[in-house]
Amino acid sequence: MNPIKTFPKGGVHPEENKLSSDQPIITFEIPKQVIIPLGQCLGAPAEPIVAKGDKVKVGQLIATAKGFISANVHSSVSGTVNKIDEVMDHTGYRKPAIFIDVEGDEWLEGIDTSDTLVKDITLTKEEIVERIKQHGIVGLGGATFPTYVKLMIPQGKKAEYVIINAAECEPYLTCDNRLLIEKPYEFLVGVKVIMKAVDAPKGVVGIEVNKIEAAKKLDEIVKSDKYFEGIEIQPLKTKYPQGGEKQIIKSITGREVPSGKLPIETGCVVVNVASTFAIYEAVQKNKPLVYRVVTVTGKSVKKPSNFLTRIGTPANLLIEAAGGLPEDTANLINGGPMMGKSVSVTTFPTIKGTSGILMLNEKDAQPRKVSNCIRCGKCMQACPMGLEPYLLNRLARQNNFEETEKHNIMDCIECGSCEFTCPANIPLADYIRYGKTRTGQIIRSRNQK
Repeated sequence: MNPIKTFPKGGVHPEENKLSSDQPIITFEIPKQVIIPLGQCLGAPAEPIVAKGDKVKVGQLIATAKGFISANVHSSVSGTVNKIDEVMDHTGYRKPAIFIDVEGDEWLEGIDTSDTLVKDITLTKEEIVERIKQHGIVGLGGATFPTYVKLMIPQGKKAEYVIINAAECEPYLTCDNRLLIEKPYEFLVGVKVIMKAVDAPKGVVGIEVNKIEAAKKLDEIVKSDKYFEGIEIQPLKTKYPQGGEKQIIKSITGREVPSGKLPIETGCVVVNVASTFAIYEAVQKNKPLVYRVVTVTGKSVKKPSNFLTRIGTPANLLIEAAGGLPEDTANLINGGPMMGKSVSVTTFPTIKGTSGILMLNEKDAQPRKVSNCIRCGKCMQACPMGLEPYLLNRLARQNNFEETEKHNIMDCIECGSCEFTCPANIPLADYIRYGKTRTGQIIRSRNQK
């Protein structure tokens, strides 16, 4: 295996708490009803093409993408459409969704539901991208950016590397690690599919060294099977945010994505582990994105688990299966503790981007007393983007968005490293996120004129 690499600038090492790393993936039972939100990607929500009373099968298209940055939505169950209504999702807002009453488990014709490994990639690169688009694949690491857009290489650009983000640097989450351990061949075929789609000669799986079992298993496979020629396993230092797109590119290739530019400027295409597995199933099995692995965890949780979950399954059912909501739960988070979002209800439906459900206990979620900035510079040392968080925080609070733009606030990846290290407990990430949102609005408005 290659020597360990990492990115040179900033980063932190929070307590890992991979409590469910040894727990095999459990196929979660299909609920009596699923609630499938129409907005499951970074972009415009899909438009429903079914109505109350319609019968649907697993894998059937029920909502079509609206616009270029959008994604199709498919039924994760078979049954009858109960209604199209609003539901409070993980954001705390009411959003449109399709409610489906479950009746059996009948899959759409033409979908391969067997466990047979399919290595032979018969589709052309154009057909691969189209299949990924039609089957609603998005970034499953949390960003939910439509994957087909990422694989459409702009004219004049060349993809030299397909980099698979297997770092899973967010504390508590183990869903990607379990996929690598339990479905290594399917995952690696998915890497080959992506390499063909973007015509890249090399694939690199970047994986943190705290996932040594998965790393060794993948390394043995790629070295013993000529089919996987062109793929290598690159161990990475356990450091957050190692899985950041720009950070993992820097770690593996030494190349730096220019400010305001996309990864393809460095000749790299970065895809998450779960997305790679979903791409394998879409291209090789003709299976739309109808389920994903969700980590349900927390220090007080009785049975931290990894569940293979149908999209639209209410979160409270997963929580119950993991032993129920602990009495000392102070904060329920959709995702991990660093970049996840607090949720106000336990009944929110799981979506494509739900990588984890974290129940933080009172000790870990205890509010910290905020004091004045002492200009210690720790936030600058921790920032993996080389920004000045203390300054961006002040400018955002002053609504001075002309200056936030000048100081590159749009380069912030919202990792929370600055806030994690701040001895004054200032909610830097929240203020910078606010400033970034407002600055982005001004930039877009200016560009439209």
